[in-house]
Amino acid sequence: MANGLPGRLLQQRENPRRTSFLELFFDLAFIFALTRLSRTLLNDLSVNGAFQVLVMLAALWWVWFVTAWSADWFDPRAPLIVVLLLWVMFGGLLMASAVPTAFDSHAGLFALAYVAIHLGRAALLIPALRGHPLQLRSLRVAIWFSISGVLWVVGAVVAQAREALWALAIVLEYALARLRWPFPRLGRSSWPDLQVNGEHLSERYQQIFIIALGELILVGGVAYGDSGMARENTLAFALAFVTAVALARLYLVPAGTRLGASIVAAGPPGSKLALTAGYLHVVMIAGVLATSVAMELTIGDPGERDPGRLAVGVIGPALVLTARIVLAALVDSSLPWARLVGVPAIVVFGWATQGLPQLATSAVVAGVLLLIVVVDAMPALWRQSRPASGSDAPYPRRHG
Repeated sequence: MANGLPGRLLQQRENPRRTSFLELFFDLAFIFALTRLSRTLLNDLSVNGAFQVLVMLAALWWVWFVTAWSADWFDPRAPLIVVLLLWVMFGGLLMASAVPTAFDSHAGLFALAYVAIHLGRAALLIPALRGHPLQLRSLRVAIWFSISGVLWVVGAVVAQAREALWALAIVLEYALARLRWPFPRLGRSSWPDLQVNGEHLSERYQQIFIIALGELILVGGVAYGDSGMARENTLAFALAFVTAVALARLYLVPAGTRLGASIVAAGPPGSKLALTAGYLHVVMIAGVLATSVAMELTIGDPGERDPGRLAVGVIGPALVLTARIVLAALVDSSLPWARLVGVPAIVVFGWATQGLPQLATSAVVAGVLLLIVVVDAMPALWRQSRPASGSDAPYPRRHG
């Protein structure tokens, strides 16, 4: 079998796995998608508008996540895998293009592109994996995507039920992955069947989170350039930069750099941690997306007083922090108290600024995030500044 087609497609699990150029190229579609999602939320800060953006983000994230998980098993240099990634990338670009009117005139394009991505992936992999145990896993996934695909297509046709059907499809797909795609007579995948290369997948998570932060900086820079760059605009842009830096620091430390090692150390059950980390990352990206919209609005008009702007400016960072707390608990079995206090602090102090200019909310949120970063760093700084003592002290110099 090693000399057959499955053997040529599959990555050797014991070999080190780094992100390939093609995977980074594939991420360009997600950059475009995040930009379209932030534009859409920017144009409709209502509860319904936020719900629609959340559904679309969950769908686009599922495309990225399932593709990253699948690509972890295969050699990215294999021609079939190259075709697969390009197929998914093109479908993702179609979905992203339809985002502003996905719940209106281009619902069909969004839904059909989504379904075609997942079924097209199965159409390529199932025949290629003939005779390999992974073929059965791909078959289970394909069957369930066919079932959820009905919800997507019917939702595209029936406008009155579109939001409910698409939300139901997303919940079903996320839940089935956690249940390991069970199906009558075909059973369900075991955790060893779903085992991933922890370092590779952790690296992919870091890259996609950096892309989300890059979108925040990009839209902030564009908004600042278009604002006239007065004193208040400059201060708002500086606060956006501080917020982006703080979110990056809070993501990486402590558990962000140890996720891969934790997945590897857990063995086959580590795929459960990898999957949960995927769910947490979509929450963090949703938070960054909301923060990006709030920062862009603040830079453009620092003196505006608007409840919708206040909500996204407070909820965004709170979502990122909450998901990071859960990730730290899973990876390190710890609950960083500064972050636990920081989430309600952002909500309470941010909400206390209602009625004040939006610049005040941005300053409070950035201040709380910066304070959490400082408190997080204090134990390490204290250990470094402590004089060596006991067994850590150097041997005394002998005088002859």
